[in-house]
Amino acid sequence: MKKLLLGAALVACLSLNAMSAMAAELTKVKIGIVNASSDIAFFIADKKGYFREEGIEAEFVPFDSGAKMVAPLGAGQLDVAGGSVSAGLYNAVGRGIGIKVVADKGSTPPGYGYQPLLVRKDLVESGKYKSLADLKGMKVAGSATGSASTSTMNEALKKAGLKPSDVERVFLSFPQHIIALENKAVDAALTTEPSATEAVRRGVAVRIMGDDEIYPNHQLAVVLYSAEFIGEQPDAAKAFMRAYIHALRDYNDALANGKLAGPAADEVISILTEYTPIKDASVYRAIVPQGIDPDGKLNTASLENDLKYFQSEGLVPASATVAQILDASFADAAVKELGPYQQKK
Repeated sequence: MKKLLLGAALVACLSLNAMSAMAAELTKVKIGIVNASSDIAFFIADKKGYFREEGIEAEFVPFDSGAKMVAPLGAGQLDVAGGSVSAGLYNAVGRGIGIKVVADKGSTPPGYGYQPLLVRKDLVESGKYKSLADLKGMKVAGSATGSASTSTMNEALKKAGLKPSDVERVFLSFPQHIIALENKAVDAALTTEPSATEAVRRGVAVRIMGDDEIYPNHQLAVVLYSAEFIGEQPDAAKAFMRAYIHALRDYNDALANGKLAGPAADEVISILTEYTPIKDASVYRAIVPQGIDPDGKLNTASLENDLKYFQSEGLVPASATVAQILDASFADAAVKELGPYQQKK
């Protein structure tokens, strides 16, 4: 009996030592997130063990907006960020900071307008808001100055013959948009999911137009790598991308007809309710999800259009180019290793 107990204790000790050794071998990767549904591929890769299989321990660091991740990325305080291509990114790269855009994280193909224009319900019901032209003089919430969503706002205003100066922008985190609409601190908002659907469900706002209608195929969200991550941990950078692309394919298996309604939808919704502040699964069944290319491919034409807008507003020098910020090599290598995407039926 003593021998059996001793043997069991020895096995348990060896198992603990093995687990400790595995944990010690994991490379910690700090990932900036905005706690929105567009972070889903990071969450899938973490929950389903894809990061750990690649030797990575993910540490999520929340931010109010993607634009606010640029400085920590430049300082090496973040390894990876899930944000947008902002004016600040171009300016940082222009100063010699080697941040790179490496993969798609969220775009707006037809049916997937996940950052819609919302207008306060009372303004719609009173007739104060009837069309995009009525945005003139209104306070419109966004995520951050110089972010990709400001280019979306510009496209919406252009449809009404308006200019950015015709509205007052208020920059808040996406969950704060709901509170600002409720308190009538803002009149309208460009709000990403799931906050957009939550605002409508609470009866404080009306969904006017999806950003797939405002700005079709907009490269709204991207994955960014810091220079240190690329230069000092190239193997981890490659491993991270393999896990990420694997997760992207699971995410695409959850999509159907502009909703999370595909074969993998229940699993993806469960992960969203676990990792994000909104715990009601019915919200995620109601949202309009983002499109993400299953190979992580980026829409460079959209990035070019955003850059022209930033330059027209004097936010970015005329010498800046999209090519300066792109590095598709990590996604290309991951796809080559993983093979072509086969959608679940």
